[in-house]
Amino acid sequence: MIDMLQDSYGRSINYLRLAVTDRCNLRCTYCMPKEGLDWLPRKELMTYNEMLRLCSFLVKLGIEKIRITGGEPFIRKDLFPFLKELSQIKGLKELTVTTNGVLTAPFVPKLKQIGIDSVNLSLDTLDNDRFIQIAHRDELDKVLNTLDMLLLHNMEVKINTVVMENMNIRDIIPLVHLTKTLPIGIRFIEQMPFNGGNRLNSLTWNYKRILEHIQQVFPSITKIPDAPHSTSFNYHIPGHKGDVGIIAAYSRLFCGSCNRIRITPLGVLKTCLYDNGKLNIKDALRKGVSDEEAGMLISDAILKKAKNGWEAEKKRDNQEPVHESMATIGG
Repeated sequence: MIDMLQDSYGRSINYLRLAVTDRCNLRCTYCMPKEGLDWLPRKELMTYNEMLRLCSFLVKLGIEKIRITGGEPFIRKDLFPFLKELSQIKGLKELTVTTNGVLTAPFVPKLKQIGIDSVNLSLDTLDNDRFIQIAHRDELDKVLNTLDMLLLHNMEVKINTVVMENMNIRDIIPLVHLTKTLPIGIRFIEQMPFNGGNRLNSLTWNYKRILEHIQQVFPSITKIPDAPHSTSFNYHIPGHKGDVGIIAAYSRLFCGSCNRIRITPLGVLKTCLYDNGKLNIKDALRKGVSDEEAGMLISDAILKKAKNGWEAEKKRDNQEPVHESMATIGG
């Protein structure tokens, strides 16, 4: 019998990122080609019942927080009834969602009602023309409407902004300005290579350069304590209601305290964003394994979790640079 999910480095795993779909209604350049991807056949996705079963026994094994991701979660039909059932799992302490905001606004009151108090909203620019250039869709108004709805319902909001050279550098300061009057967190993320193609990303805008850029306009910005297992270095500007975070996603400086696993839309367990997955838990469930057997499979995979993202990338089967789409991984 498994008492708790733990890797060979003594790190307890209590956070699951569950991707419910690979499909998305945007075509952001850092995530996929503008013509999109070959979407997974629906029968290849985990069913809601399979995901509920998986989450139920993982919570018994120590998972305390579940984040629903995609693709874009709200594209999947009947997502809200699934979220409602998920929120009722005994022992689950926190349920959150990451969304691009295009379809989310009408669901905000219901999300609040079932106890989802925190949402991560992807927003890479406040400029409509650049939004279209990045996402290849004209949907900025809908995303901003979702932001307004989340704040209206007193939801905790973190805005995720991928920093891209020659694309949205001029948006960094306007986004930081939002924290002056809004109680939100703006998190700037180093660009990663998960773009669904073979384009290599150049990390000229790493976490240090992003911070220096912000300091030029806000010299009083101050480091504040990071929460346990935080992926971001966090800062506050005196007099501002919100905070600023910088995520060294490509530099991988937060790996040492990693407490996360991912389940992709295919049902593949990834113990690191940069590995290529070794266990398809969906296939195991469909072959009839018991909850205890499934838990053992997951526990064994977690024991092989790499020390950090660099090590995980080196151990990939094909030894090639990572370039899967974030939509197929499960952001």
